[in-house]
Amino acid sequence: MSDVSYDEVNLLLRLYDMRREPQIRKARAWFTEHFHPESPDEMMQKYPQGSEENTYIRMVISYWEMVGSIVNRGLIDDELFFESNGEIWVVWDRMRAVVPIWRSAFRNPLLFSNIEEVCKRLEAWREKRAPGSTAAMRQMLGESKIKSH
Repeated sequence: MSDVSYDEVNLLLRLYDMRREPQIRKARAWFTEHFHPESPDEMMQKYPQGSEENTYIRMVISYWEMVGSIVNRGLIDDELFFESNGEIWVVWDRMRAVVPIWRSAFRNPLLFSNIEEVCKRLEAWREKRAPGSTAAMRQMLGESKIKSH
């Protein structure tokens, strides 16, 4: 176990508290249940600009991109964060298929790179502690995707 500071714990608790805000909680619940785009075009057809669902998508992704930025800067110890924050990985898993197209469309190769970088380290950390767990989670999420369609 790594040493963590009071400030890191306090920041982690503040981020958790933000997740409890009713609107972001509703957005997170919708996102994990319904967001399964195969392409950006499909996403825009299903969840056009101005729709409540589009707002949910932007809320969830921007929240986790902000959190990823904080973690990537070392303001919260990786292990401390990883022990209680698997949702960022679920968000990345749902969006990773469309991110390369978004990056190309916006001519921004770093778009959502904070989420991606945290998730790479999270997967390595998880696999070291529980080999095969990432594949098992992807399989479980794939099965829940089929059920929600």
